[in-house]
Amino acid sequence: MGRHHRIDYVEFTVTDFAVAKAFYGSAFGWEFTDHGDAYVGIRGGPDGREAGGFALGDQPAGGGPLVILYSDDIEATVEAVVAAGGTVSREVFEFPGGRRFHFADPFGNELAVWTETGH
Repeated sequence: MGRHHRIDYVEFTVTDFAVAKAFYGSAFGWEFTDHGDAYVGIRGGPDGREAGGFALGDQPAGGGPLVILYSDDIEATVEAVVAAGGTVSREVFEFPGGRRFHFADPFGNELAVWTETGH
């Protein structure tokens, strides 16, 4: 299966970065990378890469953490999601290092798919 379409990243909505970093750092030994005023990355795993993040928001999303999949071909993945009955809730957008979109599955669960810049 490789990296294509596997769970690649988990994103938590938090209202306070300091509280989130203190809790997860203390409880699990997680380390963090600040990405400006609105995002904090979570470093983890044997390769030390970013495996998740905290997005600043008014309140956590009703569905819990945002599961993010990786795609080698994001446009083809958008088409596959729609063809399978999913609904794109946020069109493909750029962020530092890549592009992503959000979608709802037929049950209303929100997930996202990302790809590196250049894919």
